[in-house]
Amino acid sequence: MSELVARTGRHQQRYEAGCRLVAGCIPFKYRNRNCEEGDGDGDGDGRSEKIVEVLMINSTSGPGLLFPKGGWENDETVEEAALREALEEAGVRGHLKDKFTGFFSLFGVSGAWEFLGYYDFKSKTLQDEFSPEGLCKAAMFALLVKEELESWPEQSTRQRSWLTVPEAIECCRHPWMQEALEKGFLKLYADHMISTSKEANHIDSPVHCQGIFD
Repeated sequence: MSELVARTGRHQQRYEAGCRLVAGCIPFKYRNRNCEEGDGDGDGDGRSEKIVEVLMINSTSGPGLLFPKGGWENDETVEEAALREALEEAGVRGHLKDKFTGFFSLFGVSGAWEFLGYYDFKSKTLQDEFSPEGLCKAAMFALLVKEELESWPEQSTRQRSWLTVPEAIECCRHPWMQEALEKGFLKLYADHMISTSKEANHIDSPVHCQGIFD
């Protein structure tokens, strides 16, 4: 297998109305927790539940954690760019479209939820002749992680951390990423959880965003 290498340079970078176009994702997975663990009050009932965790990486320029993201280039779709950045920066592969691992698909929920929205931000380090003010527009997706690589292109400068959603909110380096997590990723989960709460009562392994719906 050929060695994975990160793309460099901006010669294929996409721009729109003075904004650098960016693609990124919030990688997530489910961790099984036995309800016997409970929350310290001794009311566990022996069932298991799936806790949602998100993957963040360190910033190479300061404190705080990030979600993988980078420039969207001319020879790829925005979805391909988001998947590429997840692989290059965080060393993970997965699906942008999924049916919540069978949970929400039981009730016919559409898979179109994976696009979280567009988020505008400004970066001095990304100023160039096409975006003199460093304006950026990021398309963010939810990525269900299926594989974590032991070796990846930016391994020497990136460390991975799996966090609960409340932990991730506290650790976000950039306000726009926190917005993507709270108003994009979390809102979609909350909406789906509410819409299926009655039907889900009989399921043995419910999905739970730890600390959010408690």
